[in-house]
Parts: sequence; structure tokens; C-alpha cells
Amino acid sequence: MSSVSTRLVRLLNMVPYFQANPRITRAEAAAELGVTETQLTQDLDQLWMCGLPGYGPGDLIDFEFSGDTIDVTFSAGMDHPLRLTSPEATGILVALRALLEVPGIVDPEAARSAIAKIESAAGTATGAREGADAAVDEPAPIESGIAAAVRGAVRDGRALSIDYYSASHDTLSTRVVDPIRVVLVADHTYLEAWCRTADAVRLFRFDRIVDARVLDERSAPPEPAVAAGPDTSLFDADPSLPAATLLIDRSAAWMFDYYPLRVVHEHADGSVEAALTYASEGWMVRLVLGFGSAVRILEPRALADRVRDSAAAALEAYEALGRNEDG
Repeated sequence: MSSVSTRLVRLLNMVPYFQANPRITRAEAAAELGVTETQLTQDLDQLWMCGLPGYGPGDLIDFEFSGDTIDVTFSAGMDHPLRLTSPEATGILVALRALLEVPGIVDPEAARSAIAKIESAAGTATGAREGADAAVDEPAPIESGIAAAVRGAVRDGRALSIDYYSASHDTLSTRVVDPIRVVLVADHTYLEAWCRTADAVRLFRFDRIVDARVLDERSAPPEPAVAAGPDTSLFDADPSLPAATLLIDRSAAWMFDYYPLRVVHEHADGSVEAALTYASEGWMVRLVLGFGSAVRILEPRALADRVRDSAAAALEAYEALGRNEDG
């Protein structure tokens, strides 16, 4: 657990601790809480700025110091140590395990440690002791050096040099970017960054970053780009519109750079089943016909039949034209 997370947990439990131990001395409290007296004083100063909306006298947490002892005079409702209910603990554990499966979102070691601590604290409430013991022994997933470098650059505010594969142009380019944030869209992790080559914000898919090197300079994306938030509109689907399931050959993988496709299944031969929302059947038919055999419609069946019939009609028209020219 990070130092920030450790301190947050300590602060959340500190007021109930002092209520349960009235007139305890600073030295005794620091020893029992496992911190120095200086850190304890800093924690108390932080708690003095916390409380209920209004944030005035009578709203903020307050203490009384008599000699070297500490007493809580106003708790602002923080009367009990932090405890997770079984549904809360289960929800957090499910979310953490899901994040572990996505590269670049969290530090695997930190997430694995947090899972073990939550399972240990929840005990039988989340599912028996054996699960907690297994969590402690289970090694954290190995994070790739590229994902670690990208996540570290975002965290530390450093510029990044990346080698990036563009599926649309089938090229590998090197560019310097100013990281903004890591975003999760559908099943993929993206680095949102200011690309100095394009002079604009770009999304770089983690699995297409071939190499990443943290530079010895600060990341400096334009403030409007940071304040605007991630633009994932390309990937958003209107639930009121129909969607088609396509089988896309690896030769047409560049489609993912230009169309709001959502991966359904990846095959061993490199082909991908993906869903695409559409507003017009005519547009979908023309799109698929333009790709020839590289893209096929699997569902809905009626749309696949329409593409087949259109292809047959086009072939018949070409054959008729050829016969007329020969005649």
C-alpha cells in the first residue's frame, strides 16, 4: 500500500482511537500507531482541517491538549473505526482483480497487496480464511517494462519517447509525447498524451507501444488539453442503434483506428470478431462490400444476406457489362 493510502487509513481510524483512549500522551499514541511524534502532530494538524460541510467552528474535528495528553472534543461523526461490510469488501476485491487484468492501470504489486489486506481484514465476511492466505502467497502479475514506464511517466509528470505501431498505416514511428492520463476504453488501455509530432492530443493503445523511454524533462501538455478530459466519443455506442458483429481479417486491422469497433473475440490467426453500431443498413452494406473478403458480417443474419445479395447483384452487373462489350 502506498504511503498516501497508509496515512489515509490511519487518519480515518485516528479519531475513534483517541476516543477509546482518552488523555493518552503523544508518546504513547505515536508508539501504538507506529509513527513518530512528529508524524502524529502532522496527522492531528491535518484532522483539524477535516469535518462537516460548513467547515467553520463546530463543524471541524477538534481536540483538547492538556499538557502532553490528547482528548477529542468534537468527532464530526467519525466515532467508529473504518469497517467494510461484506458487499463493500466483495465489490472492492472484484474491482481490484479486474484492474489487475488490464495493463498500465494500477501497480500490480500495490493492487495485490491491497487485495491481501482487504481479504485479511474482512476475514470470513468475504469468504473464509483460506482465500486470504492464498492471496498473500499468490505472486503479483509481472508488469511489462513498457507499461511500467508509461504509468511511471504519467505518475511522475515526465515526458516520454515511444515507438508506436500504427495499424492504419502499418508503420512504426518514434515520437515524443507529454503524458496526460491513462484511460480504459472497452477492453483496452490507452495513454492519452499531447503528441509533439501531431501537435495535438492523441490516444496510444498500450499493446501498440513497442518501446517507451522516460525522458529527463517534465511533461508539459497544454493546459486546455488537460482540462478538457479524455475524448472517447469515437468509442461510445448509442444503445438505441443496432449493432453488427463483424469478422475482420488481420489485413484489415487498421479499421480499429477509424471506426468505433468493440472487440468481441480475438482468434489465433489474427482475425478479430468485433461489434460496430450503425444507423443505416445501406451504409453498413457499402462499408463491408468495400473490404471484399477481409470483412464478413456474422450477425445479424438479415444484414449478412443483404451484403451477399448486393455482392451477387454487382457481380452479375459486371458480367452483363462484359457480355455487352463482347457483343
